[in-house]
Amino acid sequence: MPNSRTRPRRGAGGGTGPAGRNELVAQSLQSAEHCLGARDFGTAYAHYLLVLSLAPELKDDVKETFQYTLFKWAEELYALNRIQDLLGCYEQALELFPDDEVICNSMGEHLFRMGFRDEAAGYFHKAVKLNPDFSDAKENFYRVANWLVERWHFIMLNDMKRNMIYNAAIEKAVHSGYKSVLDIGTGTGILSIFAKKAGAHSVYACELSKTMYELACDVVAANKMEAEIKLLHMKSLDIEIPKHIPERVSLVVTETVDAGLFGEGIVESLIHAWDCLLLQPKTKGEDGDCEKYGKVIPASAVIFGMAVECAEIRRHHRVGIKTIAGIHMPTNVKFQSPAYSSVDAEETIEPYTTEKMSRVPGGYLALTESFEIMTVDFNNLQELKSLATKEPDKISIPVIKEGVLDAIVVWFVLHLDDEHSLSTSPSEETCWEQAVYPVQDLADYWIKPGDRVMMEVSSQDCYLRIQDISVMGLEHELDGGKNFTKKKESLSLGNEAELCSALANLQTSKPDAVEHTCVLESTEIALLNNIPYHDSFKMAMKKVLFSLTPEKLLQSMDTNCQSDEVNSGSGRNKNSVQSTPDPYYVLDVSEGFSILPIIAGTLGQVKPYSSVEKDQHRGTLDLISEANHFPKEMLEFWLRHVEDESAVLQRPKLDKLWSIIILDVIEPSGLIQQEIMEKAAISRCLLQSGGKIFPQYVVMLGLLVESQILVEETAVQGTECTLGVNIAPFINQFQVPIRVFLDLSSLPCIPLSKPVELLRLDLMTPYLNTSSREVRVHICKSGQVTAIPFWYHMYLDEEIRLDTSSEASHWKQAAVVLDNPIQVEMGEELVLNVQHHKSNVSITVKQ
Repeated sequence: MPNSRTRPRRGAGGGTGPAGRNELVAQSLQSAEHCLGARDFGTAYAHYLLVLSLAPELKDDVKETFQYTLFKWAEELYALNRIQDLLGCYEQALELFPDDEVICNSMGEHLFRMGFRDEAAGYFHKAVKLNPDFSDAKENFYRVANWLVERWHFIMLNDMKRNMIYNAAIEKAVHSGYKSVLDIGTGTGILSIFAKKAGAHSVYACELSKTMYELACDVVAANKMEAEIKLLHMKSLDIEIPKHIPERVSLVVTETVDAGLFGEGIVESLIHAWDCLLLQPKTKGEDGDCEKYGKVIPASAVIFGMAVECAEIRRHHRVGIKTIAGIHMPTNVKFQSPAYSSVDAEETIEPYTTEKMSRVPGGYLALTESFEIMTVDFNNLQELKSLATKEPDKISIPVIKEGVLDAIVVWFVLHLDDEHSLSTSPSEETCWEQAVYPVQDLADYWIKPGDRVMMEVSSQDCYLRIQDISVMGLEHELDGGKNFTKKKESLSLGNEAELCSALANLQTSKPDAVEHTCVLESTEIALLNNIPYHDSFKMAMKKVLFSLTPEKLLQSMDTNCQSDEVNSGSGRNKNSVQSTPDPYYVLDVSEGFSILPIIAGTLGQVKPYSSVEKDQHRGTLDLISEANHFPKEMLEFWLRHVEDESAVLQRPKLDKLWSIIILDVIEPSGLIQQEIMEKAAISRCLLQSGGKIFPQYVVMLGLLVESQILVEETAVQGTECTLGVNIAPFINQFQVPIRVFLDLSSLPCIPLSKPVELLRLDLMTPYLNTSSREVRVHICKSGQVTAIPFWYHMYLDEEIRLDTSSEASHWKQAAVVLDNPIQVEMGEELVLNVQHHKSNVSITVKQ
């Protein structure tokens, strides 16, 4: 224990006070150490608090032990659900160590685990500021920053055209007399600043996100308008007059529109604004001061759609194969993506996904002309209210090209006023993506000119919904318009017998089979469609199990010999004793839905274990097993046998080990899974002799590229795009150096080098791994290096490899985006410094 004595103060009654304090400190330190030995972390923590309050000069000496005690006690409090006590302990610790990045990061992790992302980000951000080299905090901050400040903020702020048109419309309205302004969903505050610069007398802005609200406060202050723009940290639906703003405003500006127009709640917020916050709209023939009347920017919108063929959308939303690595997919199991199934879902889910159709891999084919779906007038309160109550509209669109009907793609034209408008069409260069409504549940998806695509359009829950999509062929108008999807092989319905036959052919399952619907994420559907993935795993598992067979046979022979010796003594026939060798145990702990355990079950005497969590997914796997004539008890769901899901990696039985453990190493986003090396270390201890982890090792590949789009999607580029408004330094605090969910096949970029190996992660032989290495990259084309895209080769063994950048891959790719572009000339070499810490990989250019 460090020497904690201090010199007595003069005139302190002979030093009795300091001596008593020192004795109490010494006793508390001793008690704390004793409690730690007894794993009584709560009492130990209390003793350390006393020590540090009495003797703050000991902070440096006890800091590490105090941190350890705090973290252990916090784990116990979390397990006991004593959340207030847990947060209180961290607040006390941060009062004592306000600049301790380790405590800040740990506090952030607990808050994030409890769902407080805004607050967690603040602590992660502080930890990174305190120590820019703290890898754990950087990884945590980068992951949470994507949620707090979504990447579209950067893209939108870099869209000069969008900013100029909004600025012009706001300027026109203010100059026309609309002088009091409310900005709903202000984000960075840019529209409020436009209004103030245009001459508005009063400007109010509301923002629900704590992170974005604080960011807007910084932006407004930096632009010297903090006294002129009143920022409110709240939903517009909660704003009251005069509690929050003194009176009704004449102008509401907002851009709370997503790819499906209504998804960010613009309808509800404008209904409330017209009812409670806005002056009444100006009616025809009324003259006078515009400040007496109210209006909204944007004024209106027109929504358009188009039916398309797109293989990339299809493979993420429809399971298109009937047999996967020899496993037959039963007809009574129907897979759906969340976008499709949300029609009847209990919780509200966006009924569409989004794509930048101009960059979708493989492109798309328009099967219909673009058609108008709906118009909405944001300055008409009755029309806004009717959107939630009116019956669905039925739309019928003629087909102009032959192809596979995969989706209805939707965009809109936003009319800010009668002069200024923005289009989010796929043919426009815009910061918006398009809304995609995948088509599912048709008997056949092939359509041709002469057919019509039918659909119902509604917005009853303030989401734009396109549902009940069907196809009518000219030959299939039955019973006054009842439609059957046209088959490619043309059906002739000339008589009753043929009609009955046609109806029979439309059956998708046996009459007595109960249809089972399984909702999968789009990446899980793409995984099921990934044929090379399943074939490769089947081949690799077969090789491992075959290599273990001689060992099993020897065990079986030894067992038989022992039985023979026993039986010969009793006079029994040796052939009467049969020994069944133990099965091979295979554990699949990959994330999400996986049929790999069923594939393993086809490879002989195997006991496969699945770690799927959802009951719906377990039921689906049971049905697939049954359809493939496997015994019901063959497949085990491991989480039913595991008390703590975090301890999923353990022995199958007390005296048994796993033959194969399947780990998920790469996230669908293109990043390495968190804690994968820790999982691999546990897995190695649980393998039988000759057993394997899949994949056995992973090679990370990358190349140098020039890509202006990646730069603009990562950080706001100066003040030019934002029309002189100073925003970049504040929002760029949340820039993340790694862009995820990229598709290199369609990324606009110029390759400046060939692919090189950046990193090797060996899960079976960890001593081959290095935490840092330098990689020399030969420049094959002159240009500016702005980013380093990367992907992986996953080796199930030395011969069987999966490529996460392949056309069939369900994984996306990622890229490190450089802070500053580097000019390179052909023939030069660039040296990359690749650092690997836990699941975080950082790549920097060595100058």
